[in-house]
Amino acid sequence: MPSILDPFQLKGLQLKNRIVMSPMCQYSVTAKDGKPNDWHFSHYTSRAIGGTGLIIIEMTDVEPDGRISDYDLGIWSDEHIEPFKRLINACQSYGAKVAIQIAHAGRKAEDASIPVSSTSMAFSKKYKQPKELTTAEVEQLVFKFEEACSRAVKAGVDTIELHGAHGYLIHQFHSPLTNQRTDKYGKDRSLFGVEIIKAAKRVLPNTMPLTMRISAVEYAENGYDLNYSIELAKRYMEAGVDMFDISTGGESDTGPSVAGPGYQVEFAHAIKKSLNIPVLTVGRMEDPHLSEQVVNDEKADLVSVGRGMLRHPYWANEASLALGGPPIIARPLNAGFSI
Repeated sequence: MPSILDPFQLKGLQLKNRIVMSPMCQYSVTAKDGKPNDWHFSHYTSRAIGGTGLIIIEMTDVEPDGRISDYDLGIWSDEHIEPFKRLINACQSYGAKVAIQIAHAGRKAEDASIPVSSTSMAFSKKYKQPKELTTAEVEQLVFKFEEACSRAVKAGVDTIELHGAHGYLIHQFHSPLTNQRTDKYGKDRSLFGVEIIKAAKRVLPNTMPLTMRISAVEYAENGYDLNYSIELAKRYMEAGVDMFDISTGGESDTGPSVAGPGYQVEFAHAIKKSLNIPVLTVGRMEDPHLSEQVVNDEKADLVSVGRGMLRHPYWANEASLALGGPPIIARPLNAGFSI
């Protein structure tokens, strides 16, 4: 049986364990230029020191107005490469591998003067009305995703995750709720995502896998279901996705009736079985015994921990000890666990 403490390999990506730090926006007030700062350095390197196998840097956007807030990260210029390289190199020095989540918030860009989307419908009364992108503007955004991925590679990432979940721009295009367009991007709702995947693959090394986060279900009235997302994932896999990060929700304020430990595992399992592709599961996975059982049962290949790692930077090490494994913390701290 596989364990969360076992190594994992996908193409040229080799992880020392199957524990992932979920991407979580920090909204750092000193990050208004989109560049990672000392807070991000401390935040991410501490999880690397704690033994995490893969760290996914939070949602990092392809243009300034593509951010949820003005205090989020971005990678829209070459000036961002060196600050990210410093952070990535430090995490890698402790044995962690590093991914970056490339994204655009679309109509959920709260601080944009005029957000953009697949639609002119606002997310809710609390959000601004977006401008519906023209076909040419959509094509230009595909190029911006390609440039962002190229910069991430130059910054030294081990893999890239495209954010196609939680009601952000790629999700806005592939959801029937928010895409009623009549152009090519409406006739084929997956086209925007497919073009971004192909653009990313053009600049990724052949040995570097591409991951994509999608919402398996929307929870909204008339929102898409698991069967829809399986077909969507199939299309994205054919375009070049090597692994899926399975979450849920995002296109309405409605959520699941129950969001307890492991509440999204079965969605990940269904996509893994249907497509025979590696998957990452997320959602209240902070109990190491639950995470271990999910991997033992081969319902997911990797387990992503969010809130648990916000509370405990060394969660991965504590999980190893709880499961009867050795300390996996950075070597200088090993003495703290000797008998």
